Amino acid sequence: MTDPETIRVYDARAGEYAALTGRDGPDRTLADFIARVVPGGRVLDLGCGPGGSARHMAAAGLQVEAWDASAEMVALAARQPGVAARQAVFDDLTAIAAYDAIWANFSLLHAPRADIPRHLSAIARALRPGGLFHIAVKEGKGEARDALGRGYTYFTEAGLTRLLQDAGLTPGPFKRGVDKGLSGSMDPWISVTAHG
Repeated sequence: MTDPETIRVYDARAGEYAALTGRDGPDRTLADFIARVVPGGRVLDLGCGPGGSARHMAAAGLQVEAWDASAEMVALAARQPGVAARQAVFDDLTAIAAYDAIWANFSLLHAPRADIPRHLSAIARALRPGGLFHIAVKEGKGEARDALGRGYTYFTEAGLTRLLQDAGLTPGPFKRGVDKGLSGSMDPWISVTAHG
């Protein structure tokens, strides 16, 4: 993510976002993901926000790197035990076969649609053989800004399936839901874990 307005919103509201997304333990999706990663595996939380998911992964014994474009989010993530946090954008991912799993939970949806294939290909290259990739996005079509000014790309299940397959990733079953986000609106979402 490199959109200055989106980053500005997250810098300004990092604490509020942390309070909104914080949990004492992993939710079902994250718990299932952790259970599938090889014990002690190396994981990248790509677009980590305040580091809540990274904290749960580290607590489960995984080696966790957490990246975010927002300096304020990185500052919060760096406080999480066992988490190595750094400020970085999606295009900084140039590693080859370096990670057992990559977690991109409501982060890649801030990239322009034209950039998504490039980012997914980089993720596929960064995974070790058989590695896992989780992605969660808002469901819909097109690109738009929300009430806070954050830029979004929306996805359908069929469209995201094609993008993952084109990158050489095999998606598993999709999950769906509707939740209230930072902007206060109730939005439908889809998520899936794929493997290389």
